[in-house]
Amino acid sequence: MNPTKRREIFERLRRANPEPRTELEYTTPFELLIAVLLSAQATDVSVNKATRKLYPVANTPEKIYALGVDGLIPYIQTIGLYRTKAKNTIETCRILIEQHDSQVPESREELEALPGVGRKTANVVLNTAFGHPTIAVDTHIFRVSNRTGIAPGKDVDEVERKLLKFVAPEFRLDAHHWLILHGRYTCIARKPQCWNCVIADLCEFKQKTPLPQKGV
Repeated sequence: MNPTKRREIFERLRRANPEPRTELEYTTPFELLIAVLLSAQATDVSVNKATRKLYPVANTPEKIYALGVDGLIPYIQTIGLYRTKAKNTIETCRILIEQHDSQVPESREELEALPGVGRKTANVVLNTAFGHPTIAVDTHIFRVSNRTGIAPGKDVDEVERKLLKFVAPEFRLDAHHWLILHGRYTCIARKPQCWNCVIADLCEFKQKTPLPQKGV
């Protein structure tokens, strides 16, 4: 895909959604960190249902740590892998209290040192909580990047590297949200809604499927 076409794609996504936001509900960097940690292999909807019950009771490292694993599980047991996530959350809270003065660190290395926090989670926190121009590649962004031709790659790391290389600096802060929302609601996995897509004429997916010849 040439740079002009790629730029036009992000211009259109920006016009359609000038101020994109995560669909996870949070009010502090810590709430966002826990929500993203819980969201692995789960939907934002399911995470929000859980945190709406949890955060009014416990929304700081000290308060969640005080719950312990057994006390936290009832709040998050509707989310997949909840036992592992409960253990990681409690251990994360302990580390934040003991090593970071109960604050969420603003460095990738320190974030990725927290239990259950990988590169994608760190990227989301750095981008959404702290305004870093990172791009977290999840299944939606991986699909959209490959299907459209914006940044094709064989794995999430390659797609991330290409996005950071090809996406113009002015778009990088919001690119994660534009792409994930586009993949979640328009460029869906099984039947992409090309008829309802603002970048359909720029997308290289349609070009790979030639229209049938007349009379065929």
